[in-house]
Amino acid sequence: MLVAVTDHAAERFRQRVRGTLDEKREVASRVARAYAAGRIEQGSAGTVLVRDLDRRDLVYVCRPDGGELVVITLWEEGEDAAVPKRFTNALRRDDHRVG
Repeated sequence: MLVAVTDHAAERFRQRVRGTLDEKREVASRVARAYAAGRIEQGSAGTVLVRDLDRRDLVYVCRPDGGELVVITLWEEGEDAAVPKRFTNALRRDDHRVG
């Protein structure tokens, strides 16, 4: 499976996991390995959710595009998230494009 990563997904990875020299390459590699291992489920609106093999709380939101999987964003589950849900939820209330 060919995997592409948006700038937004790379930035969220950098914020939540760690800074690397090439976030897009690391995200693509992680998603490809998890996809090959069957760590996928159907999301809403045609998305595919891919769960990281190393960090089970990390979920990549992807859109299939032909023979490619495009990682559009990611999030963490649970209360021990690097960016706690209360912060991302607070931002969502101010963003009139979300909802």
